[in-house]
Amino acid sequence: MRCAFLVDPNANWLEAARRAIGDALDLKTFTDFHSAREQLLKTRPQFLATNLRLGAYNGLHLVYLAAAESTDTRCLVFSDRADLALVREAQLAGAFYEDASRVAYALPSYVRGTLPERDRRSPERVDRRQIRRGGRRSADLMTLMQAGGDKHVSLH
Repeated sequence: MRCAFLVDPNANWLEAARRAIGDALDLKTFTDFHSAREQLLKTRPQFLATNLRLGAYNGLHLVYLAAAESTDTRCLVFSDRADLALVREAQLAGAFYEDASRVAYALPSYVRGTLPERDRRSPERVDRRQIRRGGRRSADLMTLMQAGGDKHVSLH
């Protein structure tokens, strides 16, 4: 059975993530850096997801430890505050990066899916899904044109 580690100081988030992933694999959760580090040295998980901020410690230390143990552990680092330098460092260490708000939705795909060799996404690029761009649907335009008669209807 595949083994996965989730590391986050928030026990409620860990429980929600456990429910999102399901029972398809052996999932170990940790709320502190020290216990995660200790188990990472004993067990070689296939997947590690860690918060970037673990109190006085940094989740990247766990990523580097997994790499130093020459395991095939795929790593995901997440944070609620994106620091571009740390995001780049996570990617250079071979980890994938996600914003904390999307991790609960993306985690099942990371755990069950086949990941590319490395995260090629640019941390500088703005995620356009976060920006409301407006616009009108064609059904809305038809309603406006029917209601307005011969009045000019702007598409902008």
